[in-house]
Amino acid sequence: MHTEPESAPADAVGLATAFAGRLDDLSRWRATLLDRLASLQGFLDGHDLACAASAAVIGALRERLASDKVVAAFVAEFSRGKSELINAIFFADTGRRVLPATPGRTTMCPVELSCRPGEPASLALLPIETRHDGATLAELRARPNAWTRLPLQGGAAEQLSEAVAQVMRTRRVDEAEARALGLRDDERSADAPTPDADGQVEIPVWRHALVNYPHPLLERGLVVLDTPGLNALGAEPELTLGLLPEAQATVFVLGADTGVTRSDMQLWQEHLGARAKSCFVVLNKIDTLRDPLSAPAQVANQIESLRRATARTLGVAPERVFALSAREALTARIQRDDAALRASRLPAFEAALGAQLLGQRHAVLQDAVAEAARQLQSQVARRGGERRRQSAEQVQELRSLRGKSANQLRAAQERAAAEAAEFEQCNVLVQALRAVHLRLLTKALAGLASDALRSEVQRMQQEMNDSLLGLGARKAFTALCERLRARLAAAQDQCAEIHAMLRASHARLNAEYAFGLSLEDPPALQRFVRELAAIESGYTRYLGFTHALRLAQPRFMDSFVRMLVSKLRVVFESAAAEVEAWSKSAASHLDAQLGERRRAFRRRAEALARIRVAAGELEQRLAELGAQDAALAAALQRAGNRIEALQALAPQAPAPDAPTAAAARPGPTAPAAVRRPRMTLPRPLGARA
Repeated sequence: MHTEPESAPADAVGLATAFAGRLDDLSRWRATLLDRLASLQGFLDGHDLACAASAAVIGALRERLASDKVVAAFVAEFSRGKSELINAIFFADTGRRVLPATPGRTTMCPVELSCRPGEPASLALLPIETRHDGATLAELRARPNAWTRLPLQGGAAEQLSEAVAQVMRTRRVDEAEARALGLRDDERSADAPTPDADGQVEIPVWRHALVNYPHPLLERGLVVLDTPGLNALGAEPELTLGLLPEAQATVFVLGADTGVTRSDMQLWQEHLGARAKSCFVVLNKIDTLRDPLSAPAQVANQIESLRRATARTLGVAPERVFALSAREALTARIQRDDAALRASRLPAFEAALGAQLLGQRHAVLQDAVAEAARQLQSQVARRGGERRRQSAEQVQELRSLRGKSANQLRAAQERAAAEAAEFEQCNVLVQALRAVHLRLLTKALAGLASDALRSEVQRMQQEMNDSLLGLGARKAFTALCERLRARLAAAQDQCAEIHAMLRASHARLNAEYAFGLSLEDPPALQRFVRELAAIESGYTRYLGFTHALRLAQPRFMDSFVRMLVSKLRVVFESAAAEVEAWSKSAASHLDAQLGERRRAFRRRAEALARIRVAAGELEQRLAELGAQDAALAAALQRAGNRIEALQALAPQAPAPDAPTAAAARPGPTAPAAVRRPRMTLPRPLGARA
């Protein structure tokens, strides 16, 4: 997608979105990192500086960069223009509406738009009947047969628009069926669809929709989540407990013509208010406030007053509330009308959305790159240092043989053979070390295992069932979180025990068998404690008195527990993987040094044998060792430079000031939003500035 050059005049808004430009920057940055990683891996392999641990670090970082996604979630009640806003920001380049945006209820089920490389363009629809078996969306994603798939031949925008119209489909069922599907809640009947004269209620045909579409923004890792209103969010806990918290930015869309309605406020308080600091609020449809009988200044003051009143009502900073017209913005982009695009006020919101969404993703990836570079520096230095130490010992021994007799050379051979045999005695200690290491690691991982987690959740569920009407649910859940925190703390203590054991064993091996073993600090599991706290905060609001009747329903409780287990499993499996990766790194370091020492003894024996046959080869061998050491030192220096260059691609993330909503007011100051500097990201190697 075309983006305006950075040197464009300040008053040129341009038809390409600020968001698209920022996503291009992030995509180029990731591509450059992937190229650098591939080059670094090839260099390390070619100079025998790679090891299992460094290959694992590079592989994990490459996979993370290649599969990284940027998730933007849009939430609103029906008829707020949410789908039109998505069309205007992301899909205006198609020249048409992609998501349906007609008056009334349009998006009846959540829609995820993304691009999965290597898979054909398609629309996958999950029937609403899948709610009967209580399976979570995460479980159903792994069941291809559960979805109805519509191919999108060629990925044409017209075909996509026609296919996505499927999300508007509804059917009528009796109240009992709606209640069984969890789409009619007696506790909140005021918000449920009203039965017709025959006692039938309208429900969506589909539960969830996945769009795989080769749009340029989606190909660069963007995922757009379009969610329906309060009724659907309440019926599908996985949305508010899983998908929405994973989004880097959440946009809450209101109607400027309606303000904050009761259902809007309920949706905000129950599902979004806890993340108010990271949410954007959009007052859409400001075009309905324009009055030909009122002066433009009066209309602008009315819009500004509404914007500030909305900020006070929701308890958010006024700078995070944007008043705009998505319909006018989409029309302006399709008709290539810069003036109308400015009047729609969309560019200021796009710039703020890009600053948070992509800036936050950039910062997360920066941390991952910096940590990987730190590990690689340590691993390469250890690998190269051990090789240079072995080479120095050989040089010292060979220099001592200058001018020696055949008997002395034979004695040196015998001494080398004896030292090699003595070294092999370390196998007993190494095997004992491995046995103790495995036992301690197994103990550490046992507390993080899926079986232990499932047992703890079952205990919580039993405590909830034993309480009257589920009124003890919050207490049981809090107790579960305390037990899980204790498990993470125990795993941290066991990692410290493993570290102490390895440090003592390494010290003995270094002293008795001339190893050069070093040990990294154990992983800090505190970040998983923070993730657990975030889950606790998100789930706790569903366990209060107001949800007691819903918790008493077996179907809702089963769905709640399934989703909880799914979220907790991610945390505990990630913690276990980090512990295991640290343990494997320590073990691979020992294995690498064992192998290197054995190769060094073999090379030493071969060199002494050649020197006995031809004494003139002594100086030649010394010269070879000197050249090898010089080449290795140069390779280490170049490897260090490459890793430093990798680190240079992950500088401290800039924190540009997001443009304020006030800056988007029409008039002489309107272009202020586009004058804000773009997030600076390194260009690919060889690209022109």
